[in-house]
Amino acid sequence: MLHNIRIVLVETSHTGNMGSAARAMKTMGLSNLFLVNPLVKPDSQAIALAAGASDIIGNATLTDTLDQALEGCALVVGTSARSRTLPWPMLEPRECGVRSVQASRQAPVALVFGRERVGLTNEELQKCHYHVAIPANPEYSSLNLAMAVQILSYEVRVAHLDAQRAGEPPFEPSAYPLTDDLERFYQHLEETLLHTGFIRQSHPGQVMNKLRRLFTRARPESQELNILRGILSSIEKGPGER
Repeated sequence: MLHNIRIVLVETSHTGNMGSAARAMKTMGLSNLFLVNPLVKPDSQAIALAAGASDIIGNATLTDTLDQALEGCALVVGTSARSRTLPWPMLEPRECGVRSVQASRQAPVALVFGRERVGLTNEELQKCHYHVAIPANPEYSSLNLAMAVQILSYEVRVAHLDAQRAGEPPFEPSAYPLTDDLERFYQHLEETLLHTGFIRQSHPGQVMNKLRRLFTRARPESQELNILRGILSSIEKGPGER
Protein backbone atom coordinates (compact mmCIF):
# COMPACT_ATOMS: atom_id res chain seq x y z
CA MET A 1 0.00 0.00 0.00
CA LEU A 2 2.80 2.43 0.82
CA HIS A 3 4.02 2.31 -2.79
CA ASN A 4 0.69 3.87 -3.76
CA ILE A 5 1.26 6.96 -1.60
CA ARG A 6 2.64 9.89 -3.58
CA ILE A 7 4.43 12.77 -1.87
CA VAL A 8 3.96 15.72 -4.21
CA LEU A 9 6.14 18.83 -3.80
CA VAL A 10 4.97 21.87 -5.79
CA GLU A 11 7.53 24.35 -7.14
CA THR A 12 10.17 23.59 -4.53
CA SER A 13 12.84 26.31 -4.56
CA HIS A 14 15.64 24.67 -2.52
CA THR A 15 17.17 21.36 -3.57
CA GLY A 16 18.16 20.69 0.04
CA ASN A 17 14.47 20.50 0.91
CA MET A 18 13.99 17.84 -1.75
CA GLY A 19 16.74 15.76 -0.18
CA SER A 20 15.46 16.24 3.36
CA ALA A 21 11.92 15.36 2.26
CA ALA A 22 13.23 12.20 0.57
CA ARG A 23 14.98 11.20 3.80
CA ALA A 24 11.77 11.81 5.77
CA MET A 25 9.86 9.63 3.34
CA LYS A 26 12.29 6.72 3.35
CA THR A 27 12.38 6.49 7.15
CA MET A 28 8.62 5.85 7.02
CA GLY A 29 8.72 3.42 4.10
CA LEU A 30 7.47 5.81 1.39
CA SER A 31 9.26 5.98 -1.94
CA ASN A 32 7.03 7.70 -4.49
CA LEU A 33 8.18 11.34 -4.86
CA PHE A 34 6.71 13.76 -7.41
CA LEU A 35 8.29 17.17 -8.10
CA VAL A 36 5.94 19.62 -9.80
CA ASN A 37 7.76 22.31 -11.80
CA PRO A 38 10.68 22.59 -9.34
CA LEU A 39 12.39 25.98 -9.56
CA VAL A 40 15.72 24.13 -9.50
CA LYS A 41 16.40 20.54 -10.48
CA PRO A 42 17.72 18.04 -7.90
CA ASP A 43 21.50 18.39 -7.52
CA SER A 44 24.38 17.27 -5.31
CA GLN A 45 22.95 19.15 -2.33
CA ALA A 46 19.71 17.20 -2.65
CA ILE A 47 21.68 13.95 -2.73
CA ALA A 48 23.78 14.99 0.28
CA LEU A 49 20.79 15.91 2.45
CA ALA A 50 18.94 12.77 1.38
CA ALA A 51 21.50 10.91 3.55
CA GLY A 52 20.97 7.43 2.13
CA ALA A 53 17.67 8.18 0.38
CA SER A 54 19.29 9.25 -2.89
CA ASP A 55 17.38 6.49 -4.68
CA ILE A 56 14.14 8.35 -3.98
CA ILE A 57 15.61 11.53 -5.48
CA GLY A 58 16.95 9.61 -8.46
CA ASN A 59 13.58 7.95 -9.12
CA ALA A 60 11.48 11.08 -8.52
CA THR A 61 8.91 11.92 -11.17
CA LEU A 62 9.18 15.49 -12.51
CA THR A 63 6.02 17.03 -13.96
CA ASP A 64 5.19 20.42 -15.41
CA THR A 65 1.78 20.72 -13.74
CA LEU A 66 -0.01 19.56 -10.61
CA ASP A 67 -2.68 17.90 -12.75
CA GLN A 68 -0.03 15.60 -14.22
CA ALA A 69 1.16 14.61 -10.73
CA LEU A 70 -2.42 13.81 -9.67
CA GLU A 71 -3.34 11.65 -12.66
CA GLY A 72 -4.95 8.38 -11.64
CA CYS A 73 -5.26 9.30 -7.95
CA ALA A 74 -8.25 8.19 -5.90
CA LEU A 75 -7.61 10.64 -3.06
CA VAL A 76 -5.79 13.99 -2.94
CA VAL A 77 -5.01 15.79 0.32
CA GLY A 78 -3.45 19.25 0.26
CA THR A 79 -1.49 20.75 3.14
CA SER A 80 -2.62 24.19 4.27
CA ALA A 81 -1.17 26.11 7.21
CA ARG A 82 -3.60 29.01 7.04
CA SER A 83 -7.34 29.52 6.86
CA ARG A 84 -8.79 30.29 3.45
CA THR A 85 -11.59 32.57 2.31
CA LEU A 86 -13.45 29.48 1.04
CA PRO A 87 -13.42 26.80 3.77
CA TRP A 88 -12.76 23.23 2.61
CA PRO A 89 -13.30 19.80 4.22
CA MET A 90 -10.47 19.40 6.75
CA LEU A 91 -8.64 16.39 8.16
CA GLU A 92 -6.46 16.01 11.21
CA PRO A 93 -3.04 14.44 10.42
CA ARG A 94 -4.05 11.16 12.11
CA GLU A 95 -7.24 10.91 10.03
CA CYS A 96 -5.27 11.87 6.93
CA GLY A 97 -3.01 8.85 7.48
CA VAL A 98 -5.95 6.49 7.96
CA ARG A 99 -7.86 7.67 4.89
CA SER A 100 -4.70 7.64 2.77
CA VAL A 101 -3.92 4.03 3.63
CA GLN A 102 -7.52 2.94 3.06
CA ALA A 103 -7.74 4.65 -0.35
CA SER A 104 -4.28 3.42 -1.43
CA ARG A 105 -5.61 -0.14 -1.60
CA GLN A 106 -7.53 0.80 -4.76
CA ALA A 107 -5.44 3.51 -6.47
CA PRO A 108 -2.66 6.04 -5.86
CA VAL A 109 -3.08 8.71 -3.19
CA ALA A 110 -1.39 12.13 -3.32
CA LEU A 111 -0.28 14.19 -0.32
CA VAL A 112 0.45 17.62 -1.76
CA PHE A 113 2.89 20.12 -0.23
CA GLY A 114 3.23 23.70 -1.44
CA ARG A 115 6.00 26.21 -1.90
CA GLU A 116 8.33 26.92 0.99
CA ARG A 117 7.21 30.52 1.44
CA VAL A 118 3.58 30.69 0.34
CA GLY A 119 2.30 27.10 0.26
CA LEU A 120 -0.37 26.06 -2.23
CA THR A 121 -2.53 28.49 -4.16
CA ASN A 122 -6.30 28.50 -3.73
CA GLU A 123 -6.68 26.99 -7.20
CA GLU A 124 -4.31 24.15 -6.30
CA LEU A 125 -6.09 23.50 -3.01
CA GLN A 126 -9.40 23.28 -4.85
CA LYS A 127 -8.07 20.25 -6.71
CA CYS A 128 -7.89 18.38 -3.38
CA HIS A 129 -10.59 16.28 -1.74
CA TYR A 130 -9.45 17.42 1.70
CA HIS A 131 -7.05 19.83 3.35
CA VAL A 132 -4.87 18.90 6.29
CA ALA A 133 -3.29 21.30 8.79
CA ILE A 134 -0.69 20.22 11.33
CA PRO A 135 -1.80 21.58 14.74
CA ALA A 136 1.53 23.16 15.67
CA ASN A 137 2.14 25.58 18.54
CA PRO A 138 0.17 28.73 17.54
CA GLU A 139 2.86 30.89 19.13
CA TYR A 140 5.52 29.31 16.91
CA SER A 141 4.02 27.26 14.10
CA SER A 142 6.95 27.48 11.69
CA LEU A 143 7.44 24.03 10.13
CA ASN A 144 9.82 23.63 7.24
CA LEU A 145 8.88 21.50 4.26
CA ALA A 146 10.75 18.35 5.32
CA MET A 147 9.24 18.53 8.83
CA ALA A 148 5.73 18.62 7.38
CA VAL A 149 6.54 15.69 5.07
CA GLN A 150 7.95 13.76 8.05
CA ILE A 151 4.85 14.27 10.19
CA LEU A 152 2.35 13.17 7.55
CA SER A 153 4.58 10.30 6.42
CA TYR A 154 4.69 9.12 10.04
CA GLU A 155 0.89 9.21 10.28
CA VAL A 156 0.66 7.16 7.09
CA ARG A 157 3.06 4.59 8.51
CA VAL A 158 1.16 4.35 11.80
CA ALA A 159 -2.09 3.77 9.90
CA HIS A 160 -0.38 1.20 7.67
CA LEU A 161 0.98 -0.75 10.66
CA ASP A 162 -2.42 -0.61 12.37
CA ALA A 163 -4.04 -1.99 9.21
CA GLN A 164 -1.50 -4.82 9.07
CA ARG A 165 -2.13 -5.78 12.69
CA ALA A 166 -5.89 -5.71 12.17
CA GLY A 167 -5.67 -7.78 8.99
CA GLU A 168 -6.42 -6.28 5.59
CA PRO A 169 -10.10 -6.46 4.56
CA PRO A 170 -11.03 -8.14 1.26
CA PHE A 171 -10.24 -6.01 -1.79
CA GLU A 172 -13.20 -4.03 -3.09
CA PRO A 173 -13.00 -1.67 -6.07
CA SER A 174 -13.42 1.95 -5.09
CA ALA A 175 -16.85 3.46 -5.69
CA TYR A 176 -15.34 6.92 -6.07
CA PRO A 177 -14.08 8.48 -9.33
CA LEU A 178 -10.43 9.30 -9.91
CA THR A 179 -9.29 12.92 -9.93
CA ASP A 180 -9.05 12.84 -13.75
CA ASP A 181 -12.77 12.05 -14.00
CA LEU A 182 -13.64 14.78 -11.52
CA GLU A 183 -11.66 17.38 -13.45
CA ARG A 184 -13.45 16.40 -16.67
CA PHE A 185 -16.77 16.77 -14.84
CA TYR A 186 -15.85 20.25 -13.58
CA GLN A 187 -14.79 21.29 -17.07
CA HIS A 188 -18.08 19.93 -18.47
CA LEU A 189 -20.05 21.71 -15.76
CA GLU A 190 -18.35 25.06 -16.40
CA GLU A 191 -18.86 24.77 -20.18
CA THR A 192 -22.57 24.03 -19.66
CA LEU A 193 -23.06 26.93 -17.24
CA LEU A 194 -21.33 29.25 -19.68
CA HIS A 195 -23.52 27.94 -22.50
CA THR A 196 -26.74 28.52 -20.55
CA GLY A 197 -25.61 31.97 -19.39
CA PHE A 198 -25.67 31.01 -15.72
CA ILE A 199 -22.12 32.31 -15.44
CA ARG A 200 -20.38 34.82 -17.67
CA GLN A 201 -16.93 34.38 -19.13
CA SER A 202 -16.08 38.02 -18.33
CA HIS A 203 -17.41 37.89 -14.74
CA PRO A 204 -17.30 34.26 -13.53
CA GLY A 205 -17.15 35.24 -9.87
CA GLN A 206 -16.79 32.44 -7.30
CA VAL A 207 -19.50 30.16 -8.69
CA MET A 208 -17.20 27.39 -9.91
CA ASN A 209 -15.06 27.52 -6.77
CA LYS A 210 -18.17 27.13 -4.60
CA LEU A 211 -19.53 24.34 -6.79
CA ARG A 212 -16.19 22.53 -6.49
CA ARG A 213 -16.48 22.80 -2.73
CA LEU A 214 -20.08 21.53 -2.82
CA PHE A 215 -19.20 18.42 -4.85
CA THR A 216 -16.01 17.84 -2.86
CA ARG A 217 -18.07 17.86 0.34
CA ALA A 218 -20.69 15.54 -1.21
CA ARG A 219 -18.00 13.20 -2.69
CA PRO A 220 -20.20 11.71 -5.46
CA GLU A 221 -19.56 8.08 -6.41
CA SER A 222 -18.65 7.11 -9.97
CA GLN A 223 -22.21 6.14 -10.91
CA GLU A 224 -23.54 9.39 -9.46
CA LEU A 225 -20.95 11.36 -11.41
CA ASN A 226 -22.06 9.60 -14.60
CA ILE A 227 -25.65 10.67 -13.87
CA LEU A 228 -24.53 14.28 -13.42
CA ARG A 229 -22.57 14.15 -16.70
CA GLY A 230 -25.69 12.78 -18.39
CA ILE A 231 -27.78 15.66 -17.03
CA LEU A 232 -25.24 18.16 -18.36
CA SER A 233 -25.29 16.50 -21.80
CA SER A 234 -29.09 16.63 -21.78
CA ILE A 235 -29.02 20.36 -21.03
CA GLU A 236 -26.51 20.97 -23.84
CA LYS A 237 -28.68 19.17 -26.40
CA GLY A 238 -31.83 21.11 -25.62
CA PRO A 239 -35.45 19.90 -25.80
CA GLY A 240 -35.49 19.45 -29.57
CA GLU A 241 -32.49 17.12 -29.69
CA ARG A 242 -33.38 14.73 -26.85
